[in-house]
Amino acid sequence: MVNDVKIIECPRDAMQGLHNFIPTETKISYINALLKCGFDTIDFGSFVSPKAIPQLRDTAEVLNKLELINSTKLLAIIANERGAIDACNFEEINYLGFPFSVSESFQQRNTNSSISESLNRVEAIQKLTVVNNKELVLYLSMGFGNPYGDEWNADIVIKWCELLYSKFDIKIQALSDTIGIATPQSIEYLFKALIPSLPKVEFGAHLHTAPENAKGIIESAYSAGCRRFDGAIKGFGGCPMASNELTGNMPTEIMIEWFHQNNIKSGIDTIYFNTAISKALKVFPN
Repeated sequence: MVNDVKIIECPRDAMQGLHNFIPTETKISYINALLKCGFDTIDFGSFVSPKAIPQLRDTAEVLNKLELINSTKLLAIIANERGAIDACNFEEINYLGFPFSVSESFQQRNTNSSISESLNRVEAIQKLTVVNNKELVLYLSMGFGNPYGDEWNADIVIKWCELLYSKFDIKIQALSDTIGIATPQSIEYLFKALIPSLPKVEFGAHLHTAPENAKGIIESAYSAGCRRFDGAIKGFGGCPMASNELTGNMPTEIMIEWFHQNNIKSGIDTIYFNTAISKALKVFPN
């Protein structure tokens, strides 16, 4: 059965900012529960410096004990070529995710590099993914604005999306509302501008939001043609590099509810998903 949308569940994003280390076996049990739910992809871990993200220092150990029992794919976040090389050593990983910011300030803050340096990283990482039969997912961080005073407008985002495709052949690009400031209007405008002009690119929505605003922005993205949605159960997590006050992830259960109400097939098994929610409530602090 072909689903109408792809849902990417992001336990990595939910976990990465927590100060107390989640035991490795707990991570394994939780992600294995998610793997039964029917998600298109699980963003399960990252190959970055443990000094930067100590919570995910056990990603390789977690990966070795995951039960890949269906068609759900795995995505790992990397921040440089070294991380990409490490991730490419694992046949089980399908996607490498790289955060490319349209904000110079946030690119420095997130990956300790300039936008210019990050473009060089994108080129090197893309070559590695092709050689190793992976695919690169580019996250356009600060895709809907930023708090750092850098110039931002929709045309800047569109310019970068076009360049990343034309120069590096990046075919999966996720617009990321890193700090939760996107509005239904800005979401609709960007997706309606990008999707028709770059038809070979799969555009995704990686949106951070308060739960009460979730359905409005899901509807805007879907109505504008987006069919790839990132989320995290209960909205846990957020980007620890963005600010001291984390804006939570898009709550997956709200997405699934909205898709169900609108007869949109997501491929999620509700029985397994409810089990995963129960596990999440034990993994993450309220």
